[in-house]
Amino acid sequence: MVTNFISEKAKLGKNVRIWHFAYVGDDTEIGDNVKIGSLAHVDYNVKIGENTMIEGLVYIPPLSRIGKNVFIGPAASLTNDPYPASKKMVGVIIEDGAVIGSRAVIKAGVKIGTNSVVAMGAVVTKDVPPNCVVVGVPAKVKYSREEYDKKKKKWENS
Repeated sequence: MVTNFISEKAKLGKNVRIWHFAYVGDDTEIGDNVKIGSLAHVDYNVKIGENTMIEGLVYIPPLSRIGKNVFIGPAASLTNDPYPASKKMVGVIIEDGAVIGSRAVIKAGVKIGTNSVVAMGAVVTKDVPPNCVVVGVPAKVKYSREEYDKKKKKWENS
């Protein structure tokens, strides 16, 4: 029977939940209270901070660094090779409190700033400043995180 593969060389924090058919590679460190969805692929040498949620079908390549309290939506893809297939790789950095929407694609070497939001389907080719929302192909700043939070609150209370 096929099930999860979690490397013996991976370090998992307390209360980590990994759903069906997920992969976690060597030398990956996962903080406390992290959830990883079904069919997610978290490759080797990845670091994920506490209280982060990674939905199903997400691809996180080697060298990625993900902060605390991050949400990564279904089928988002991070990359680590700006010129495939090369011998040199560079990871993506997602800072604390960021939100990555479903099916977003993030180019190798890009940094997503603290508390920023990447809209669903966005293609991020450049660094995203802190506290803003980026949308589109290529992703561009649309509005502030403060505006996003107001819209979210209005939606939740309607």
